[in-house]
Amino acid sequence: TVAAFGSFRFVIKGSLAGAAVYMAYDQGLLGSGTQGAEALKKAQAVLPPAIQEWTSYIGWEVRTVQMNTLPPTPKFDFSPSDSWNKGVQTVMSALSVAPTRACEYTVEGWKYVKDLVR
Repeated sequence: TVAAFGSFRFVIKGSLAGAAVYMAYDQGLLGSGTQGAEALKKAQAVLPPAIQEWTSYIGWEVRTVQMNTLPPTPKFDFSPSDSWNKGVQTVMSALSVAPTRACEYTVEGWKYVKDLVR
């Protein structure tokens, strides 16, 4: 019975996923950019009244939001060239001290081996 329940869950989940893909294809979301833009316009026209109706049916209060206004973009103080330069400097610094570090680690390794042999 546990195996049957697991396969039943798999069939249900697969059916829901297939239905979602079919609906996306049927609405034109998987087509060209113009089809996607048309589908977005349809959704923007249909969703707010449907959400308002659903929330009034449940008894929730919803604040209306204007669909055409977007929040301002955050300002980032980020310079790709400075980050790239910092990365290059870090790598070059690590490469320049690599031979010295390798010698230090070799000396430490030999000391450790000598202490083990004694």
